Amino acid sequence: MADPSSYRPKPGQIPDSPGVYKFRDEHRRVIYVGKAKNLRQRVANYFQDLANLHPRTRTMVTTAASVEWTVVSTEVEALQLEYSWIKEFDPRFNVKYRDDKSYPYLAVTLNEEFPRVQVMRGAKKKGVRYFGPYGHAWAIRETVDLMLRVFPVRTCSAGVFKNAARTGRPCLLGYIGKCSAPCVGRVTPEEHRELAEDFCDFMAGRTGTYIRRLEKDMMQAAEEMEYERAARLRDDAEALKRAMEKSAVVLADATDADLIAVAEDELEAALQIFHVRGGRVRGQRGWVTDKVEAVDTSGLVEHALQQLYGEERGDAVPKEVLVPALPEDTEAVSQWLAERRGSQVSLRIPQRGDKKDLMATVQRNAQQALGLHKTKRASDLTTRSRALEEIAEALGLDTAPLRIECYDISHLQGDDVVASMVVFEDGLARKSEYRRFQIKGFEGQDDVRSMHEVIGRRFKRYLQEKERTGEWEEQPPAAAAPAAGPAPAAGPGPTGPVPAVAQDAEPREDDGRPKRFAYPPQLVVVDGGQPQVAAAKRALDELGIDDIAVCGLAKRLEEVWLPDDDDPVVLPRSSEGLYLLQRVRDEAHRFAITYQRAKRAKRIRTSPLDDVSGLGETRKQALIKHFGSVKKLRQATIDEICEVPGIGRRTAESVAAALASTAPAAPAVNTATGEIIEEDDGGNS
Repeated sequence: MADPSSYRPKPGQIPDSPGVYKFRDEHRRVIYVGKAKNLRQRVANYFQDLANLHPRTRTMVTTAASVEWTVVSTEVEALQLEYSWIKEFDPRFNVKYRDDKSYPYLAVTLNEEFPRVQVMRGAKKKGVRYFGPYGHAWAIRETVDLMLRVFPVRTCSAGVFKNAARTGRPCLLGYIGKCSAPCVGRVTPEEHRELAEDFCDFMAGRTGTYIRRLEKDMMQAAEEMEYERAARLRDDAEALKRAMEKSAVVLADATDADLIAVAEDELEAALQIFHVRGGRVRGQRGWVTDKVEAVDTSGLVEHALQQLYGEERGDAVPKEVLVPALPEDTEAVSQWLAERRGSQVSLRIPQRGDKKDLMATVQRNAQQALGLHKTKRASDLTTRSRALEEIAEALGLDTAPLRIECYDISHLQGDDVVASMVVFEDGLARKSEYRRFQIKGFEGQDDVRSMHEVIGRRFKRYLQEKERTGEWEEQPPAAAAPAAGPAPAAGPGPTGPVPAVAQDAEPREDDGRPKRFAYPPQLVVVDGGQPQVAAAKRALDELGIDDIAVCGLAKRLEEVWLPDDDDPVVLPRSSEGLYLLQRVRDEAHRFAITYQRAKRAKRIRTSPLDDVSGLGETRKQALIKHFGSVKKLRQATIDEICEVPGIGRRTAESVAAALASTAPAAPAVNTATGEIIEEDDGGNS
């Protein structure tokens, strides 16, 4: 690990001009490329106190052994040079999007004497017009088959074309009218090229011209009583309309735009792009990337724009690019895009209307893509096994933690403090074992104290179950000694000690299902850093439990904290163990915040009847159903309340007293109309 101060440039050595900088490791390999408006300010940020750097940035600067820079005249040149160097050097610490699959394009080889329509994958070639990408190759072939009726462009390979020219006989498509057969001279090279260009115009969205022309020719043929020709033109127009229907209209103003959406978490990001041409979605693609550098959404967007348009020219760069967040230097990126297109490009965030709605659809696709990527990664048995082994090695465990429990505290400014417990077995969530806790020991906000209480309550229940089933007794009861520390607070039940059972026997309810909290984890994970970990370990020590490992995962820095350690364990970014710990932590957070929100919503939806001691939910509903509203119930006499089934006189008196104490001082008045607002809240207030 290198000390950044050993290669830090001298003060004033770095220019304050726009430029691009490279970090190299001890073997002179480029490990990171970045650009800056002001090189001096940007590069100096990497040489501050390591504790203040993002962990990924810290790893990069300690891996590097030197830094160098190149000055350019404009920020646009810096953007272009950064893209070129990332492509050339493939730095390990730069965000690099990878396709989740190889997308097929519809390509027209305008660089040939007789252009050919075909399906192409891989790198784009100069002089070839591309449309797409498409989700499936068969979708391209269906579209082409419909359009060849109107634009009979060559689709055959070079070998088939040469063989037909040699024999003087066209292929089958030439005989059935789906190829103009330039191989045998039915059309000239100029006429065939014109067909290919018309094909490209139609695919680019200029559809109305050709359909109107076909319909006009059809009407003219019908007037001249050339009915067979009119029928063929009618079928041609229908074929083009069916080809158009394969891509739905999403923007009514015939917009040409690319919509980019990003879904991300701490370690990965998924990107989705919809290509809209002529108001229709002509293609869709997606990328997934590891967040190997400290980058936010705007940075991910900028990297995506570089990769998406770095090799494109002309119409391949659309007039509009809609994004979820603007790059840091929007003006420079917009200018760079405009140079590649040859005209103005609008780079913006959609704010309203159809474009914002379509962006929401693209965002949902990005979220689903990220979820699918994580699901595939999590469902792989080999990957899960490797993750558990990596966790065991990093934490110094004797065996892989086959059962992991994670705890999180949630509250809203100190109110409705709750906790969650989630369970992962063999690397997969076991939702039937999830548990929720309300913090009872104190009021207010104290995450550390809350964590201590929750861990203590959970494992006190575990010890009670061990004692109930006799698992504590390895000898006959008279000579038994606790195996896991002092006896828990709650002793055996009133029936006396339970006979000893085998160590591997499962404690079960009378219905045969396992008892809650009966199984111990091999690893307890808490959401937080040193304080939370120390609180959890202290709770276990107080119960005499010393065979369960404890660690904490701090969300901001993704560091793993162990009890009594001053420095965290930093797992590699690509570690499957870190990925599993993150999933466990995120699931605990989701479960906790869901419970906290539900609890808060229930507290907000209160009723005067809630203060009546002994009045349960069923009898509350019976009262409201009988009288129709709290207002009418408040006006009822005690005898009338007693008429409700299940309501005795003492309860009726309590209900009347509670409603009388919460009666409004005066009726509410609508100040605009002067009307008295009737109270009819159905039991809620």
